[in-house]
Amino acid sequence: MFRSFYRSKRWFFWAYGGGLTLLVALFLQVQLTVQINEWYGGFYNILQKATEHKVEELWSSMVQFAKIAFPYVFIATLTSYFTRVYSFKWREAMTFSYVAKWQTVEKEVEGSSQRIQEDIYRFARIVESLGLQVIRAIMTLIAFLPILWTLSKGVELEIVKNIPGSLVWVALVVSLGGLLISWFVGIKLPGLEYNNQKVEAAFRKELVYAEDDKVNYGRTETIVELFTGLKFNYNRLFLHYGYFDIWVNFFEQLMVIVPYLIMGPGLFTGLITLGVLVQVSNAFSKVRESFSIFISNWTTITELRSIYKRLQEFQININY
Repeated sequence: MFRSFYRSKRWFFWAYGGGLTLLVALFLQVQLTVQINEWYGGFYNILQKATEHKVEELWSSMVQFAKIAFPYVFIATLTSYFTRVYSFKWREAMTFSYVAKWQTVEKEVEGSSQRIQEDIYRFARIVESLGLQVIRAIMTLIAFLPILWTLSKGVELEIVKNIPGSLVWVALVVSLGGLLISWFVGIKLPGLEYNNQKVEAAFRKELVYAEDDKVNYGRTETIVELFTGLKFNYNRLFLHYGYFDIWVNFFEQLMVIVPYLIMGPGLFTGLITLGVLVQVSNAFSKVRESFSIFISNWTTITELRSIYKRLQEFQININY
């Protein structure tokens, strides 16, 4: 899965040159988000004491935001485009590496068409997308942890105000706690996704055979039987995703108010300004989201685990 792209002379330029390009683009995006966070402090301080400032300061602040936001949009758009191209190149490398070995296997390999056509594409796309998110999360932590540590000096909440860098520790604790709960709540999802792909493959195979031979394949009773199994698996999957979504949505909404619960008292005592409060909220969200990268992508990770398992089985069957 990785060797065909990252250990191939043919794909060396794309694998490592393209990867470096994506890293630089992510670094630039993170730096711009840091500048936007700094902008929040000044902008909301102007709004808090609007009568003490001139309206020209408001327009000047807007122009400053545009100088940061427009380059961010441009770089993010190019990064998204290049990421799609990069993942397709990876898919191409994997596809022809698998095909070359599969063509020499005389025995029939179950689901080979799905593995080569669909699973390889989804694997490359998900790994590339998830990998970039993890790298972005690490870069964000490096950039925002010092900011959040410094902003922790404005904490007035009695239970945590004497802890150095309290906001950082709160973000870490709630993220690890959320990850642990997510693991238990969604523990059955990978197995259900795997089983679902197996019944999907059987249903698709019957329909493909029926395109060329409707006498022996595609009979109503066979399709009904296969679709009944499909429906049963999907209903189980939907049920388990249902209670998992309840947990994730609850967790995300709870995290919105956590920085305000911690920093709010300082606003009323005059220890911090509105600009600092908004800046803390933004920085806390960046750090917490980076710590919680696996929670927010749990569904995607579940899908990736099932795809990886199927591709591993395929490699074993073709003696890759």
